[in-house]
Amino acid sequence: MPCLARILVQQKGQGQIPMPQRSNPTRRQERLGAEIRKMRERAGLTARAAAPLIGSNHMQQSHVETGRSGISPDRIRRLAAHCACDDQAYVDALVAMATERGKGWWEEYRGIIPPSGLDLAEAEYHAVRIQTFEMAHIPGLLQTEDHMRAAFRYGLLTWPLQEQDAFVTFRSHRQQILSEERATPYEAVIHEAALRLRVGGRKAAQAQLERILAISELNHVTVRVVPFDSEDFAGAGYSMLYIHGPVPQLDTVQIDTGHGGDFFDAESRLKEYRQRYERVSTTALPPDASRDLITRIAHEL
Repeated sequence: MPCLARILVQQKGQGQIPMPQRSNPTRRQERLGAEIRKMRERAGLTARAAAPLIGSNHMQQSHVETGRSGISPDRIRRLAAHCACDDQAYVDALVAMATERGKGWWEEYRGIIPPSGLDLAEAEYHAVRIQTFEMAHIPGLLQTEDHMRAAFRYGLLTWPLQEQDAFVTFRSHRQQILSEERATPYEAVIHEAALRLRVGGRKAAQAQLERILAISELNHVTVRVVPFDSEDFAGAGYSMLYIHGPVPQLDTVQIDTGHGGDFFDAESRLKEYRQRYERVSTTALPPDASRDLITRIAHEL
């Protein structure tokens, strides 16, 4: 390798050459930038003051903090040192995010699936644990294809069937994180109301309940039901997906809305949703009793 080229490679590895800008950063890339900014702000440093400390400049620092540019592990660790951030697990997690390479499988669906759906798939893929509460829907990671098709036909009235099929394939692919190979720890709390809805008809609804029962037998999966006769439940509006990162600071909450999914990661909001989930969980049946109730509902359909 020519001398100049070798020097350039070495400088890039040390974070001395600006990384190319991204025109459309993913939410995960934006999250990394936001965490870099929060680390800096907690130390009382401006972006202009922090940049030269890590061999950067104000403009490049701005691009990093908005997710439009990457940042090297060396710069993250130097910034952590200058910010007196001694949470090594947190710093290591940021470095791991910064060094991710390649595009995830979900990128194949860009332009077909809304960006919030792609962001959800990416967040689930990197999760170390997932918890969800659903009041009126079967969690997406537990749905059968017939259930998905019926739900998409109902909700995507003007969409061509071919594009609805893409949504089904995409959601099915998301479910691979529950396979034995990935085995992402997963806990679902589902209200009895969602289990009794006959989405797709009687046979489809029975098959859906049978799938939930089968998945609930996996060692890394827990399914619990909030029954109608619970006397201490008032959380009908608390449906959520809580995605645990490698450290609590990198947790994410996703909430479904009429226009797509909204994400929250502010520390105060994360605390709020953790408390909400714990509250809802106290009203749910234990796993064995939940399976008994699901079996009874399937027989009653």
